[in-house]
Amino acid sequence: MPKKKKVYVLDTSVLLHDHQSITTFEGNDVAIPITVLEELDKFKLGNDTKNFSAREVIRFIDKLSGKNSLRDWISLGKGLGNFKIILQTSHKGLDAEEIYAKGKNDHKIINSALHLKQIETEREVIMVTKDINLRIKAKALGIIAEDYKTGIVKVDMTKESGVQIIENIDSDDIRQLFTKGSIDENGILTEHKASNGYYILKNGSSSSLAVYNQHLDQIERIEKEFVYGIKPKNAEQAFALHALLNDSVKLVALQGVAGTGKTLLALASALSVAKKYDQIILARPIVPLSNKEIGFLPGDANDKIGPYMEPLWDNLKFIKSQFGENERKYKSIVEMQENGKIIISPLAFIRGRSLSNIIFIVDEAQNLTPHEIKTIITRAGENTKIIFTGDINQIDTPYLDENSNGLAYLVDRLKGQQLFAHVKLEKGERSELANLANDLL
Repeated sequence: MPKKKKVYVLDTSVLLHDHQSITTFEGNDVAIPITVLEELDKFKLGNDTKNFSAREVIRFIDKLSGKNSLRDWISLGKGLGNFKIILQTSHKGLDAEEIYAKGKNDHKIINSALHLKQIETEREVIMVTKDINLRIKAKALGIIAEDYKTGIVKVDMTKESGVQIIENIDSDDIRQLFTKGSIDENGILTEHKASNGYYILKNGSSSSLAVYNQHLDQIERIEKEFVYGIKPKNAEQAFALHALLNDSVKLVALQGVAGTGKTLLALASALSVAKKYDQIILARPIVPLSNKEIGFLPGDANDKIGPYMEPLWDNLKFIKSQFGENERKYKSIVEMQENGKIIISPLAFIRGRSLSNIIFIVDEAQNLTPHEIKTIITRAGENTKIIFTGDINQIDTPYLDENSNGLAYLVDRLKGQQLFAHVKLEKGERSELANLANDLL
């Protein structure tokens, strides 16, 4: 006997998180309350990702409906379920607006789900929302409620470091690695072998930093070297610099807590190879302070975004401070700033640009959705390198967590690919005080 289709009720947070979410529930039916359409209408203007998603959802529903009424179930397409808009926002019996508060859209959405549950007595009605509090409220009124699961990483991302320590390596192998610079893999890495995998190979007091080159099936030694005035202070930073400077690696993810040098290393590496590219772009998503949009800040556009971009400028200033004002590298940075070869910008301002022949550094990538990460990468043209930096424990957006953010999704899906490298920076290098705060607070 075939299983009965479930009915999924989506709220606005899901549609803004992934504008294709309506089509991700396989053969089950999908409904959205009329209140969600009203909320999408408020989000449709603007250049942020949520504005783009709102417009895409509205276009999709319009195209889907054609000449049909959205009050009745209509097919989403072959292999998919049906779709409709729930017009009812009040409910007989349990009433979310009576129990919680009148006039709030969340409560109208709950009432729509209650109404559908009353009609679809033979089927399971499930509310899907990224809003944890809305899920709790819905469950309190007897509605099954869950998170939107597409793009959620199921592994513990805190254990995904990109670096492995292997003990008891033959001392002759370590000696050859130091003298020759590389050795054939020959089963040394056993089950730990991974493309662009980074290793600390040990034998007693002897050790070596190494990377596995899948193309040559060799283990190659990594040295700590200065890059544009910046020298790696630990093994993970040395691995990060290797990935950043490796021309065959087109996509890099650097993960780590504040002060581990993620953005600094990415920028220093980009400056060192700037001649190979037309432009270096540093961008970060703007997460409004105290849930207020940047429009409430005084001044023009540059004044409004300035506070958000300041950490990126600080890294550039630090690199410049490694050189005297008359040194060639100092003058080179100033010249690149003046002629627009280095750009620091909010991520939303980059939308629609062709990402060809550039180094694109995206800071605070943990605040991006999986769909946003995919959108950025799929824009990559010829001779482009994309670097994502972030800390999955410092997410500032309300509908993402350590398992659903874009940075975690990227690492989980692309680890082991030849074009991709991932390094987690474990040790903070700002100061003993900063390290103490990261460890204990």
